[in-house]
Amino acid sequence: MDVAANSSEPAGPGYRVLARKYRPKVFEDLIGQDAMVRTLRNAFATGRIAQAYMLTGVRGVGKTTTARLIARALNYVGPDSDTGPSMDFSVTGEHCEAILESRHVDVIEMDAASRTGVDDIREIIEQVRYRPISARTKVYIIDEVHMLSKNAFNALLKTLEEPPEHVKFIFATTEIRKVPVTVLSRCQRFDLRRVSSALLIEHFKGILKAEDASAEDEALRLIARAAEGSVRDGLSLLDQAIAYGGERIEADAVAVMLGVADSGRIIELFEKLMGGDAAGALAEFAAQYERGSDPQAILSDLAQLVHWVTRVKVVPASADDAARSENDRLAGKRLAETLPMAHLTRAWQMLLKGLAEMDLSEQPAQAAEMLLIRLAYAADLPDPAELVRALSQDGGDRRPMSHPIGPEQSPPAPQATASRSGNANSSGETAASTAPAERATARPADTAPAAAPAVGFSSLAEVAAYVGERRDIKLKSDIERFIRPIRVEDGRIEMALESEAPPGLPGELARRLEAWTGRRWMISVARSGGAPPLGVQKKSAREGLFADAREHPAVRAVLARFPGAEIVDVTPADGGAAEPGDDEAGD
Repeated sequence: MDVAANSSEPAGPGYRVLARKYRPKVFEDLIGQDAMVRTLRNAFATGRIAQAYMLTGVRGVGKTTTARLIARALNYVGPDSDTGPSMDFSVTGEHCEAILESRHVDVIEMDAASRTGVDDIREIIEQVRYRPISARTKVYIIDEVHMLSKNAFNALLKTLEEPPEHVKFIFATTEIRKVPVTVLSRCQRFDLRRVSSALLIEHFKGILKAEDASAEDEALRLIARAAEGSVRDGLSLLDQAIAYGGERIEADAVAVMLGVADSGRIIELFEKLMGGDAAGALAEFAAQYERGSDPQAILSDLAQLVHWVTRVKVVPASADDAARSENDRLAGKRLAETLPMAHLTRAWQMLLKGLAEMDLSEQPAQAAEMLLIRLAYAADLPDPAELVRALSQDGGDRRPMSHPIGPEQSPPAPQATASRSGNANSSGETAASTAPAERATARPADTAPAAAPAVGFSSLAEVAAYVGERRDIKLKSDIERFIRPIRVEDGRIEMALESEAPPGLPGELARRLEAWTGRRWMISVARSGGAPPLGVQKKSAREGLFADAREHPAVRAVLARFPGAEIVDVTPADGGAAEPGDDEAGD
C-alpha cells in the first residue's frame, strides 16, 4: 500500500490530522479487513449486491470509511462509460471525490446519536420514493444505528426489507447487540476486526515515511499497544507523538506522553514482586511514579504482563508477539518457565482486586503500594500442592488427602452423630435418617386428596422434609424448632412440644398431611419426653463434625502452620447425602 499516494492534503490552509489525511480511498487500503473486502469484491463482481449492509466493530477500525467506499463502488462511473457498480477504482470517477468528502447529494449520512426519533426515519421513508439526482444509487449511511429508538426501528423495517432498486442502506454501530434482530435479519452483516499490532506498526512506518519522520521500534510498539486494535486511535497517538518528540520519536518520550512505564521496568518490578522483595518493589514503583507513570497504568501493565506470561506458559507460541521487543519476549519465556501456574493465577486475582480498590481510593499511589506489598508477601506462600505435601509430612499422615477428614476418621453420617449424642427417638430411628425412596417418586403433584397415593413416614425428619418439599416453609420450621419426636409410624405421630410452641401446631400438621397425602393422620401429644427437636439434633451433629475435624492430624497441622485460621465448614468425605429439604444435614 502506497500511503503517500493516498494522502489527501486540504485544499485550504490549516492542518489535517493523520487519521483524516490518510483515510483509505480504496478497499486495498483497509488494513486487517481482508475477509470483508474479499466478500464485497466477489459480490460486486457477480452482481449479488445486498439492499442493506450492517458494519460493526470497535471504534476506529473503519466502519464509516468502509460505508463511504461501498457508496463509491455503488456509484462508480469510469472515465469511458457507465459500466455499473464496481470496486475497481483505478481512475477517480465522477462522483468519487464528493462521496469520500461526504458532500454528495445522493449519499446521505445521518448520525443516529443526534437523530434518534421516528420523525427522522419518517423523513427518510418519504425521500426513498424519489430517484437520485445525479448518481446511480441513493445511499443512506446511518452511523451509530443502535441509538435509534424502538419506534424508529419499527418504522424502518418495511422500507428496509423492500427498498426501491435505486436505494441502498449502510448501517454502522459499535453496539451490535442493541440492534433489534428484525433489523439484523434484513442486512448483510460484516464484523470489522481489531487490527493486529504487527499491521499497525507497519502502517505507522509507512505514514512516518510519508511525513518525513522516524521512530524507534519500541515507540511504535507502545503506540500500537495503546491503540488496542483501533487504527484511528493509533494515528491520533502517532500524531501526538510527532508533536511531542519532533521528527524523531523515541520510546522514552512516548512512555512519558502515554503515562505508562517502560516494559523493561515493568518486568523488573514483576520479578521483584515474585521474588518476595517488597522493599525493592516499592523503590521501583516510586521511581516509575516520580518519572510520571500513573499508578493505575503501572498496575494495568503488571496485569497485562501476568496475562501474557500465563499465555506463554500455556501456549508457548504466544511469546512471538509483534507488540513486544525481543528483550520482552526472552523475559516472558524465562518467567513462564520459572513461575508456577498457581503463582501466576494468584497474582492475576490480586491485581484485579487491587485495581478495583484503586478506583475507590482517594490516594491511588498508596493503594498501589499496599497491593504491591501484598503481592510480594504472597509470593512466599506455597501453592496448594506444596502445602498438601508439606502437611502430609509434618502431620504424620503421609497418605494423599482428598479431604481434611481422613478415611480412618471419616465423620459419621448425620444420623450416626445424632445417635451418639442421644438424640434418637424411642423407635430407634434417628432424626436425620433417610426418607424412603418411594416417597420421592410417588409424591403427589397437587393437593387433591383423591388423586394422592398413600405416603408413609418412619421418622420426624422425613415428615419435615416432606413438608419442605410442599413449600410450606413456616410449618417445616415449626416442626424442626418445637416438636420433640417420640414415635413416628404409618398414619400416626406421637410427640411432645417445646414450651414456646405455637398453639394449634399438632392440629395444623394433621390437616396439612391429610390434604397432601389423602389419608387421616392421628397425632398425639405427650406432656413430656421425646428426643430433642430436629434443629437441636442438627446443631449437635454439626458440632460433632467440627470436633472430629479439629482432632484430625492434617487439620491440626494446618491450624498450627496458619495461626488464627478457623474451620468455617465441614463436609463428610462421601459428599454428605442430605435429607431432602434439609439445608444443613450435609454440612
